[in-house]
Amino acid sequence: MASSSWVSNQAPLTPAKTPTFATLLIRRTACLIPHPHLHPTLPLSFSIPSPKPISVKPFLHPLRASPPQKYVYPDPIPEFAEAETLKFKSELFKKLSKDKHTFGGDLDACIEVCGEVFNNFLHDEYGGPGTLLVEPFTEIFVALKEKNLPGAPMAARASLLWAQNYVDHDWKVWNSNSTK
Repeated sequence: MASSSWVSNQAPLTPAKTPTFATLLIRRTACLIPHPHLHPTLPLSFSIPSPKPISVKPFLHPLRASPPQKYVYPDPIPEFAEAETLKFKSELFKKLSKDKHTFGGDLDACIEVCGEVFNNFLHDEYGGPGTLLVEPFTEIFVALKEKNLPGAPMAARASLLWAQNYVDHDWKVWNSNSTK
């Protein structure tokens, strides 16, 4: 009796794995890929023919990247700048007056210089969250040094930390109240 042995080269299908075009293609071409370890004389590189294009019609308009969108920050608000400067000077005075031995009798002058530079920045450049810069606080440091006022590093650092913690939040509160 002749026995026919039929061996499938496909893995059995399980309910979780249904065949797709890609898996059938891979299974079909897997037997055609030469294995260099089995045939040392075959080249290591081979090419798979590229698929046919869907359409051969040329594009009438070449594809172009869309221009990047620019976010435009709102203009500074003078009323906000005035109110925030008053709050800034008051809070900075509270913070720096704890260290009177550093500033001595020049505390008020330091506060005025800090307030003036901060006020100019708020009037000219600050347009809401995302526009708080480091430059005004560097200017505060330089202005205090030029006037030979004590505690320039401490005052500039305290100014920057206060602004980082409060200015953007105050802007949001200011604008939410003004739109109502």
